[in-house]
Amino acid sequence: MTPRPTSSGSDPKKTAEEKAAKAAKSVRKAVKKAVEKTAAPEKAAAKKTAAKKAATKKTAEKPVAKKATAKKTAARKTAVKATAVKATAAKTTAAKKTAPEKAAAKESPAKKSTATVKKSTAKKSTAKKVTAAGKGAAPVPAQPPEAPVSPAVGAGDRERLLAGAHHDPHTVLGAHPVPGGVAVRAFRPYALSVTVVAGELRAELHDDGDGFFSGLLPLSDVPAYRLLVTYEGSVQDAEDAYGFLPTLGDLDLHLIGEGRHEHLWQVLGAHPMTHQGVAGTRFSVWAPNARGVHVAGTFNFWDGTGYPMRSLGSSGVWELFVPGIGEGELYKFQITRPDGSKTLRADPLARRTQTPPETSSIITAAHHEWQDEEWLARRADLPAHEAPFSVYEVHLPSWRPGLTYRQLAEQLPAYVKDLGFTHVELMPIAEHPFGGSWGYQVTGFYAPTARLGTPDDFRYLVDALHQAGIGVLMDWVPAHFPRDDWALAEFDGRPLYEHEDPLRSAHPDWGTLEFDYGRREVRNFLVANAIYWCEEFHIDGLRVDAVASMLYLDYSREPGQWVPNVHGGRENLDAVDFLQEMNATVYRRVPGVVTIAEESTAWDGVTRATHHRGPGGFGGLGFGLKWNMGWMHDSLDYMSHEPVHRKYHHNEMTFSMVYAYSENYVLPISHDEVVHGKRSLVSKMPGDWWQQRANLRAYLAFMWAHPGKQLLFMGQEFAQGAEWSEAHGPDWWLLDPAYGAEADHRGVRDLVRDLNTVYRHTPSLWQQDTVPAGFEWIVGDAAEDNVFAFLRFATDGTPLLAVSNLSPVVRHDYRLGAPDDVPAWHEALNTDTAKYGGGDVINPDVIKPEPQAWHGRPASIRLTLPPLATVWLRPA
Repeated sequence: MTPRPTSSGSDPKKTAEEKAAKAAKSVRKAVKKAVEKTAAPEKAAAKKTAAKKAATKKTAEKPVAKKATAKKTAARKTAVKATAVKATAAKTTAAKKTAPEKAAAKESPAKKSTATVKKSTAKKSTAKKVTAAGKGAAPVPAQPPEAPVSPAVGAGDRERLLAGAHHDPHTVLGAHPVPGGVAVRAFRPYALSVTVVAGELRAELHDDGDGFFSGLLPLSDVPAYRLLVTYEGSVQDAEDAYGFLPTLGDLDLHLIGEGRHEHLWQVLGAHPMTHQGVAGTRFSVWAPNARGVHVAGTFNFWDGTGYPMRSLGSSGVWELFVPGIGEGELYKFQITRPDGSKTLRADPLARRTQTPPETSSIITAAHHEWQDEEWLARRADLPAHEAPFSVYEVHLPSWRPGLTYRQLAEQLPAYVKDLGFTHVELMPIAEHPFGGSWGYQVTGFYAPTARLGTPDDFRYLVDALHQAGIGVLMDWVPAHFPRDDWALAEFDGRPLYEHEDPLRSAHPDWGTLEFDYGRREVRNFLVANAIYWCEEFHIDGLRVDAVASMLYLDYSREPGQWVPNVHGGRENLDAVDFLQEMNATVYRRVPGVVTIAEESTAWDGVTRATHHRGPGGFGGLGFGLKWNMGWMHDSLDYMSHEPVHRKYHHNEMTFSMVYAYSENYVLPISHDEVVHGKRSLVSKMPGDWWQQRANLRAYLAFMWAHPGKQLLFMGQEFAQGAEWSEAHGPDWWLLDPAYGAEADHRGVRDLVRDLNTVYRHTPSLWQQDTVPAGFEWIVGDAAEDNVFAFLRFATDGTPLLAVSNLSPVVRHDYRLGAPDDVPAWHEALNTDTAKYGGGDVINPDVIKPEPQAWHGRPASIRLTLPPLATVWLRPA
């Protein structure tokens, strides 16, 4: 194709060029007069044709009647109708060749041929030739050495364009040099007329039917031009989309083909930009199986027929720069499948979407000015597993129903900061069509949900949390995607993002599709997505959902429903490679972030470095932290029993220490544990209301002292009695002072605040979470007493003693072994304190060790243990 030339303009200092421009203007006037005399029959025919065209303008079909004069000569057949320049240069020159050029020049300017003009102007300066390189410059008539050709689109290209199956429309549409001039072709279904405007030249193109328009301009070079497209009731004035070079370079396409484009979102999708000096939007999409791809949107009345995209070689990428459109326009991709059928799809890399249930993608760009430089500068000071790390899990749409991102920014940071959590974890905020999925069935992997605002609004929320000193984690869902026919499923007519083997693609639990991790472009889509959230939205960590379902070929499948890997095993080797690549890339590109695996099995090395091989022969997956699902299930099972039966389940509270250092763990009390009939956290506890709250308080303090990081779901911090529902969120009315039991709920929330405060200021509780040196049992086998006592140590050896009495009786003078190098202890926290709603059984005085050996230690202390309570002691 011939690309649209770069506009350079004319130099006002070059008087020679000014003279050339004046001469060219005189030529056009002369040609116009000459043509008017010879083209009268054509004008009459054009008027007649225009009348017929108006009668059938709704269908924009070509009139049946032909121009009478057009049948007489080939030159007139290719003329541009209804314009002063429609007579070809060849015809004009032939009419004047009988007289010498000098004589013709003396006779009248109106009789000068285009060849004479070119000769005379060429004598003055080689720079006098006015070409299309100058915007607004007068086009120069072309030499007529060859017979003109028909500018109309050929039958084969025409058929493919109509079928939506043309791989390179830019070679056909737009402006192209041809024998006899410059052919201009446009494909605008439903248009009544199309006019080319190039400087002072205006040429209405011939209506070739079916939405095709063409004309032959008597020019030697492709000019800078615009198209005036007339529809019923409107006229569009814009640059021609088919006059531009590709917007993607060879390096981009190479990286996409290799599956290594770490900034994939910057080259695929819709991007407002200035290209070749013209403002517009670049559209690009990966659809290797498509026979053709068009872009449709509000800017073309949702008819993509006239906006075919070009295929960029073997990359599978289709691209089109559409001038004159920008942010806020809706769009989708109209894809012609291999079987010829068509499907309208949302952009897989759309960075903004409509609010569900609407499904269109929206052109957008980032404008937020970040104010979190201080946070970003220090977030990499400590790795997550060696830092205080307590997480408040939030489902944004229901935390305070009805609030937008910006309204949440006014309330959520203040609330979380007051409670002392170091981080918030946001349940999936990537766009999802069904709110009841809580965000875990994603269709817009690159777009924050529009339910709460724009992408910049979400940036504003993250910025506000950072300025409040709170990190932001985000649930990320690379395990599966829904089957909606406007999204990723069989995107280009064949399995693309999902595995082509139905046994590998169908997720057995959720009715969704699993990604094909063995395809490098799909891995690239997901790896780049992880980087995208961290770089574009300053996310501090990704909690990766459903890792176990990715790792095992037989996950939730019966024999015969899965095929072993090449080694005969059940491990999904492609998924292993993907997770290793994702973790390694994220940690390399975004220092200070953390990745967290929700992995519910005993897979070896989830948080081990990817280059360190374990006993199973696999390198580590490379996560920073892993949810300790075993601890969560065991400990909640223990707490659900009446205290009289707990001695039979004592090991459920101690077993976690057998494997505590096999991974870097988070102790999660998440949304999954307080829905679907599982009851809220306080409602899991046995006994009456007082005992339930006491059990809850004791459990939370045991959890905060246990090795590992903490995560607590919203509503559980104030002992909400009802299960969580995404329809109405937490029961905030329980904290209304007018409510009779408000003090009971406020007491639990006050405890959570104090747990976080003491935790953050006590390195013993977090510095050595992942090494055995950070923990020692004092007594772990007091099953008859329902007592657990252990020490936590900071790196400098400073201890904290945690004691839980999970029986409903007060234990006076309860003797515990203690280090002999600590001269005295005092209570740092007691969950039975009256302000928390307890019975206020406390140890108000300093506790000094006695030289009596106990529990294998040379010294011991005597405590009063409150019922259903946990006590923390620090060196006095």
